[in-house]
Parts: sequence; C-alpha cells; structure tokens
Amino acid sequence: MLPEPPILISDDDEDVQTALRILFKSAGYPSAAAFSPEQTLELLDQQDFGLVMMDLNFQRDTTSGVEGLALLEQIRARQPLLPVVVMTGWGNVELAVSAMRQQASDFIEKPWDNLRLLNLVSSLVALQRSQESSERLREENTLLKRGRPPSQWIVSSPAMRKVMDMAEQVAGTDINILLTGENGTGKSMLASLIHERSRRAQSAFVAINMSAIPDTLFESELYGHVKGAFTDARSNRMGRFELAEGGTLFMDEIGDLPAVQQAKLLHVLESRQYEKLGCSHSRVADVRIIAATNADLPALVDNGRFRRDLHYRLKGIEIHVPPLRQRREDIMVLARGCLRRFADKYGRAVDGFDERAIHAMEHYTWPGNVRELTHVVERAVLLARHRRITAADLGLADTTAPVPAQELAENWDGFTLEDAERQMLQLALRRHGGNVTAAARALGLSRSAFYRRLEKHGC
Repeated sequence: MLPEPPILISDDDEDVQTALRILFKSAGYPSAAAFSPEQTLELLDQQDFGLVMMDLNFQRDTTSGVEGLALLEQIRARQPLLPVVVMTGWGNVELAVSAMRQQASDFIEKPWDNLRLLNLVSSLVALQRSQESSERLREENTLLKRGRPPSQWIVSSPAMRKVMDMAEQVAGTDINILLTGENGTGKSMLASLIHERSRRAQSAFVAINMSAIPDTLFESELYGHVKGAFTDARSNRMGRFELAEGGTLFMDEIGDLPAVQQAKLLHVLESRQYEKLGCSHSRVADVRIIAATNADLPALVDNGRFRRDLHYRLKGIEIHVPPLRQRREDIMVLARGCLRRFADKYGRAVDGFDERAIHAMEHYTWPGNVRELTHVVERAVLLARHRRITAADLGLADTTAPVPAQELAENWDGFTLEDAERQMLQLALRRHGGNVTAAARALGLSRSAFYRRLEKHGC
C-alpha cells in the first residue's frame, strides 16, 4: 500500500496549524506548515504534496480573501491537478464562488467539522491518485500501441550463448548497461529480456529512440511537463523517466544524442533526479538505464562528439551483440522460429524450407541482421505457393548464390573453372560483409588482383 501523501497547511494562525496537524496525524496523513503565500510556493517547489489546505486571509485585518485568491491562482499555474481546499473565518457566498472559479477543489469555513473535513480530504486524495493513475495508463497505452519487441530468444551459436550468459548474470542488478552492435541485431529485444529477468520486472519497460527526439522536445519527452510550461503545453504530460518509475528505461540510438542533450542527460544520471518542465522541484529517478547504439562510441569520444563522462556512466556493463553473419549457426534456428510464428499468424500451410532456400539463407550476408531475416521470412510465408519455401520465395538480392555440392554433382555439365572462380569471389565478399580487403586476404590475393578478377567476371 502506498504511503499517504503529505498535506501542506497554509495559514498564518499557529493555533489553526496545530489543530489541523494533530487532526491529519490521527488520520495517518503527514503534513507540513507554511505561514505565508511566499513560504507556501517555496514548499510546493521543493516537494510533492497530495493536497493543500490554505487560508484566504493571511493579514489579520483583511477579510476580502484577495491575498488567498492570488495564491490560489499561482498554485494552479504551477500544479493544475493538485487538490486545494480553501478556508476562511469570514465565509460568504461571493468569496466561495470566486475561489471555485479559480478551480479550488472545495471551500470550508472555520471552525470546521473534523469528520466532514477528513472525509473531504480522503476523497480528494483518492481522486488525485486516480487521475495520476489514469494519466499514467494513458501514456503507457500510447507507448504500447507503438509496439514492443518480443523478448523470446532462440540461440544456437557460441557467440550468442556467451551474450545470453552475460545478460542473465547482470539482469538482477541495477547497474547501467550499454548494448552495442549493428542495426537489427536484436539489442531492443535483449534489453526487454534483461528487464524481464530483473527484480524490476513487475514495473514498466519504457523505450525511447534518442535519435528521433527533436531538440525542442527533449526535456518534455524525457522528464515531462506541466500545463502552461510552453506554448503548446495544453495539459500535464508524464515523461519517460516518470513512466519508467521503478522499472527500466531503454534509450536506443544513444550515440545520436546531440552534445547539448548529452549534458542534460548526464546531470540526471549523476544526480538521479530530474525536473519537469515548468516545475521547479526535483523528482527522484528510480529507474534502471539500458542504452544501445550501433555507433563506435569510443571513436565518437575521441572525436569530441560524445561526452567521455556520459560514456562511462552508461557503460556500467557493455554487452556486444554480434551481427548475424558472425553467428551463422543461428540463421536457420531463427528462420524456422519465424516461419512457425508467421504461418500461424497468417494461417498459411507452410512448414519448412527447401534445400536451395536453406543454402541461400546460410550463405547470404544479412546486412540487416535479424530484423532483415524476420522480414524476409514473413514475406516468403505470404508468397509461398508450396508447403516448403523456395529460394525464389525468399527474394534475396543474392540470386547467384553458390550451388550446393550435391546439386552441382548432379548438374556438372556446363560448369566451368571461371564459374567456380566467380562464385568463390562472391562467397568471399558475402562472408566478409562486402569488405574487399578482408575477402582478398581470405583468398590469398592482393586488393588490386581481387578487383581485377571482379571486373573480369562482371561482379
């Protein structure tokens, strides 16, 4: 059960302060005292309150309520949703109407009825919590509609088993994690898996693409804002840190973050506190940070494009996710898993790959990694005309993939030494991701000799 939020009592009468604090304490509500409008606003800027009880007349010779109405207007400008109960010993209908027009939650006269006041406070606090929960759910639903990658992992290669072992080892801690690797290798899926295996699994997993945030909206997206914080801030908004409270915040494409925003993020990671736009009091950032990038962060640091201190903060533990071409044992394992999933999803009677399709997939370089493989299999499931997917169904750009040895033995006629050399060149390029120098070295050729042979065969 959540602890009761503190109540701020704003009144210049010490007797009123004492009576209310004793009453609220008996009901389990902590409280704080403010004896002037200035002190009230100062406390509101320093911490969160569940409700404000405020007098409308701070000067003893004043009964107009003007001072209190001005304070109410300032409170509403800062925190539009905060419940505010106004009270006065000089109550009249006109003053009550003025207070309610300025969005006071309720109006009571002194002396008050203790039971009625406690019932009022209880209902307003409950309503405030309900509004906050609704806002949180609305924001979370918006994020969920954008899609969250499944975290089911199927691995066979030693390289990925090593990655999974490390992920399992650090999942139960709160240390920041930096995931590196090419686009499409599954970094977001790994981040989700780490969250699911952590002690924060019952709280939210919130993802944000750091490269997609406009500079002008950075603080609003990450930290949230209150109504009126800037021109288009027509309502309160929760930021990603608040949505991820108690859970995990996944920052994808962290290497693309502009220098100005790097400094702001570093401050939050160091202090573990942040401020909403338009609100001057700090909130504690109880989140676990997982960042990901396909960039070479050490090189960006050396070039002055990424802060060294931010790199250290993010890199509590670094896990490198290798590209698919470096873990070929996983290709068909992943492909068959995708086939089953998409065949069920689309109701297609497809149950496997033929020999040439398998050979094409195993020898393709997969520049888009697991993401590309997933899309290729989904497309093939939809286009396949038979129970087994063929190489043509895959539609891979590599239409000249080497012929399997068994098929070559059966169709030897017409296959020349030049055909073999051309396929060796193509195979070397695929296996080294298009890197000519590495491919040439693997075949025992100089770079220039390799290029000459490519030109000869029109590759």
